[in-house]
Amino acid sequence: MIRRIDLRDAATDGSLDYRTVIPRAEFDVEKATHVVAPILQDVRTRGLDAVRELTARFDGVELEDVAVPASALSEALAGLDPALRAALEESVRRLRKASEAELEDDVVVEVAEGARVTHRLVPVDRAGLYVPGGTAPLISTVLMNVVPAQVAGVPSIAVSAPPTRETGLPDASILAACALLGVSEVYAVGGAQAIAMFAYGAGPCRRVDLVTGPGNLYVIAAKRLLRGVVGIDSEAGPSEIAVLADDAADAAFVAADLLTEAEHGGTSAALLVTDSETLADDVVAELGKQVAATRHSERVAASLAGEQSAIILVNDLDQGLEVINAYASEHTEIQTRDAAAIAARVRNSGAVFVGSWSPVALGDYCAGSNHVLPTAGCACHSSGLGVHSFLKRLHQVEYTREALAEVADHVAAMSGAEDLPGHGAGVGVRFAR
Repeated sequence: MIRRIDLRDAATDGSLDYRTVIPRAEFDVEKATHVVAPILQDVRTRGLDAVRELTARFDGVELEDVAVPASALSEALAGLDPALRAALEESVRRLRKASEAELEDDVVVEVAEGARVTHRLVPVDRAGLYVPGGTAPLISTVLMNVVPAQVAGVPSIAVSAPPTRETGLPDASILAACALLGVSEVYAVGGAQAIAMFAYGAGPCRRVDLVTGPGNLYVIAAKRLLRGVVGIDSEAGPSEIAVLADDAADAAFVAADLLTEAEHGGTSAALLVTDSETLADDVVAELGKQVAATRHSERVAASLAGEQSAIILVNDLDQGLEVINAYASEHTEIQTRDAAAIAARVRNSGAVFVGSWSPVALGDYCAGSNHVLPTAGCACHSSGLGVHSFLKRLHQVEYTREALAEVADHVAAMSGAEDLPGHGAGVGVRFAR
């Protein structure tokens, strides 16, 4: 069901690049860009007509209007199951509380007398938030996108999600989540055409400054091609989990958490890194039972059997941490003795879940953390979605005459060295009369 990679005899002097022995699922964004580029150009030149035609071709839905009417949003919220509404409200409460803690005050620095630089944090004017609807309606992704944007103070927020063939609208639960959060601008558009609609504007949808949210290969390819036309958060690919565990871990818990990520689809990655061969055997036995009992057993089995999933045997937890940090997983779980101390040594991960009672499924829904996270090893240089994703840093400079005079000669010297005398003159002219 899941292969093993034995690194116990591997060199531990730093000469082995663990990334070369732990493959990921093939996810060729560059190849997909050749398919997506004509779609983007079509939306750019023909606007709403192109969006409608592409939606009919790819989603099998003929749309008269891509905008979801207010009545559909209110009806979806009114029809929401009370238990699900309570879950969403609690998730929003926790996420909003954690997001508000990210907010920072402007910082004013007096670099010299009369010379002031202010670091201002300013939200983008308009954000387009994408919610996928492929294998399942990702209601939680609405929350993960909208709440930090709202906390950041983004004044204009639009959400887009693929329409269903039954109603011609996004899934009712997605609409209900939008209504619950007070988002009234929602579009029934999915795929690369939705990203193009956000980037270029089409019909009732004005162009945005930033696009966030996960999606399939074609959505990611669209975000890559449109980077620069519009800001993007990241290129989030197939889901990943890496569990670092020792012989103190509960095999049933570990297996359940590997299954959690595998449930996302056949290209999702599930890794167990352990120094205990006994635990590895017990997890395999647990997977046999749990996979057979789960609803999406075929999808889960495909993920676990893929080359991107493995049980990795290491000499000790120090070597295990080297593997974890090299892999830079979207989600990392630490199920070891003294888990907090081990977790503090994880440098590269989208999110870290500490101990047996902090499963990755909690982070997907109700931990207060965000589940839109870097994948494919990008956690070594990128962060997950948050309030910071919707903010820009702006430097505001304010000098008095006396403060400028103090550095005028320095500006002249540096501009002369760069053969840009006009720069120096721009300062000097202020003292020439």
